[in-house]
Amino acid sequence: MTAKLPLAAAAAAALLLGTAVQAQDKPQPTTAVLKNGAGETIGKVTLTAAPKGVLMRVEAKGLTPGWHGLHFHEKADCSKSDFTSAGGHTHGGGDRVHGLLNPKANETGDLPNLYADAHGIGMAEVFSSLTTLDKLKDADGSAVLIHAGPDDHTTQPIGGAGARVACAAVK
Repeated sequence: MTAKLPLAAAAAAALLLGTAVQAQDKPQPTTAVLKNGAGETIGKVTLTAAPKGVLMRVEAKGLTPGWHGLHFHEKADCSKSDFTSAGGHTHGGGDRVHGLLNPKANETGDLPNLYADAHGIGMAEVFSSLTTLDKLKDADGSAVLIHAGPDDHTTQPIGGAGARVACAAVK
């Protein structure tokens, strides 16, 4: 009977160690506050590193009902009320142009549109294989921008999405 006790203790320790290793391997999300042009908090963006890209969850309120362009932008700077301080879309280099439906290629900032319901609430979970969380969190960070209108995914340079209405700085 005494031989079984050390065996049981070893099995329990291995189980605990395995659980601890799994917990360490789980990607830690980065959360950024989503603000409107008046500087009010209207939601959040949570980004999680994935094996071949980045998983993003957007939760927003106070939007105009309907579709809104959603993009990764170059800098983690939401200081101007029109959010032009965030720069253009993240690009990825080469001959890439805007638009998920553009046959020439995709910018790393291209994302599907976000839908806001009749109450102005928009929620989405989006995966992008065009970039990584590490690239978004480079020296000057990046931003997630929501535009006033939908992105048609072909028109240059921003798919006709219009003004920038919300911004989350990703650092």
